Order: sequence, then structure tokens, then C-alpha cells
Amino acid sequence: MRPNRLIFPLLLIAAAFASPAGAAVGADELPAGTTWYFHADLERMRGTDAGTSLYAWLESEVFSEIREESGIDLGKEVSRVTAFATQADGAIMVVDGKFSQSTRDKALAAASGAERFELLKSGGKTYYYVRGDDEDRDVEIDGIDNEFYFSFDVRDKLVVAARKGQMEALLANDGRIPGNRSNNGTLFVLTAEHSLIQAGMDTNGFDDDEEGGFESNIMRNTKHVAVMIADVAGKIAIEAQLIATEAATAESLASIVRGLIALQAFSTEMDPEIAQFLQNTRVDVDDVRLKISVALTPEMLAAALDEV
Repeated sequence: MRPNRLIFPLLLIAAAFASPAGAAVGADELPAGTTWYFHADLERMRGTDAGTSLYAWLESEVFSEIREESGIDLGKEVSRVTAFATQADGAIMVVDGKFSQSTRDKALAAASGAERFELLKSGGKTYYYVRGDDEDRDVEIDGIDNEFYFSFDVRDKLVVAARKGQMEALLANDGRIPGNRSNNGTLFVLTAEHSLIQAGMDTNGFDDDEEGGFESNIMRNTKHVAVMIADVAGKIAIEAQLIATEAATAESLASIVRGLIALQAFSTEMDPEIAQFLQNTRVDVDDVRLKISVALTPEMLAAALDEV
């Protein structure tokens, strides 16, 4: 099995910040120059009625495949995943969890079969360098090439970095990278008391090209995007916000989204629960900011995920 099958899928669970275990990500925890971020609290998903459907989907779509190919039960051992990338230093990921010796052994065995594999040391801690075969690359992730560094030597964490310097900084600082507390930078972060998933990105770096670049009209006319999924009073609250290039663009995008929702919601082939979900979706505009939000029951979420 290729090492990509262990490391890269974790980045997709995903997309700041090596925040303290159990805490949601805040804007002041993003390093300067962050281009995207992702945080998932799997422990909270497993422990709430509202989050159970979301966790079950991750289990069937991500964890089961990794378990079948590697024998590693990431769903059982992982509690949180936090990942982000900066323009200067590439991607970083911190996975919180109680990793068994068996999991560590299997991960190292898979990584050792890569095109290049090295054992390195920093501050008394061990970490590894892995470079895969470009022809076998399974996942394209902005901020990380087909090579990375990883370590289990921070207590109850798996840390992954695209750059050697960042890996050594993570090891020296218990798996944390200082945030940009004096300046929140360009990205914004949506938070809630019981956040399950947070993600966002700067869309300015996505350009069209002849090989199939960023073709979405919506994304091409936005600067930043943020998404949050939270447990609110037993329901799954989903909120997305887009910062458009100008106010007129935000209004146009809102009209497009409302039109798409209306077309889908009244389709005769649409599952009734999905139609209800779409009809309950709110679309609001405030200057250049477009906000899309909806609250789902666990049953409605399960029906929606079945359509993915």
C-alpha cells in the first residue's frame, strides 16, 4: 500500500493552526499568509446525536477504506484533525488521538515502502521524511507536494509538515505553530460553541488554465470562503460565507444561489427531506459578504449525505 493512502486522506477529513486539543479554531490562531485551513472535531461528532450522521458518513467514505487497505482504524483512534497551509511554508497537519503501537508500526511500514524514506532527529524527537512516486500520487493538495515529514513523537498527536523547518518547529512546540494574534490576516473564520467542522480558503490563488483550472464562476468572483458545521440545540447548523470582489457581485451570486435552490427544491425527483432542507436554506447579502445558512435535523442530514 502506498504511504499516500494513510497521510493524504487525513488532510481531506479535510482543511489552522495546531490549536490546543478540544478547541475550535479562531481567526487569531491562523499564521500570516494562510491560504486555506480545516478543522474537524471527530470526538464531538461521535458524542452528540446531531453529529452522529456526519460521523457515520466519514466512517463509510474515508475510514472504512483506510481500514480495509491498512488495518488501521483511524476512526477509532483519531479525535481531531487540524490542517492549514501558508504561502511560504506549505501545509501542516496535526492529528490528535490515542495512537496504538500497532497503528504506528503499520504507518511506518507503509511509509518505508516509498520511493524515498529517511529517519531524522530534532531536539531528541524522531521524525520521518517520505517521498512518493509522482506516478502513484492519489491526491492533489495545495501546499504539499508528493513529499512530506511526519512524526508520532509529540504526545497523543501525529504531526505532518511539507517543510523540514516547520516539522522541527512543531516538534519543539508540542505540535503547535504560533498564530497571527496581532493581525488576523486576510482569511476569516466562522466559529460556534460546538463546532464540528471549520474550513476556509483564499480563492485569489486559483487561476484558470488550459488544463482545467478553477472553473467555478462563483469562486472566480470571490476573495475568501469560510464554512462551518456545528451542533446547535440538537440540529446540524451549516453556514457558508463568501467575500465577493464587489457588492454587485455578491448580489448577483445571491440571485444565482437562490435560483439554483429553487430549481432543485421543486424537482419532482427530489427526496422530500432534501427538498425541505433546500427550502429552509437562507441566503443573505451584506455589502460584499454573501451568507448561506441552514439548520438540519439528524434525519435530514443523513438523507442529504446519502445523495453525495
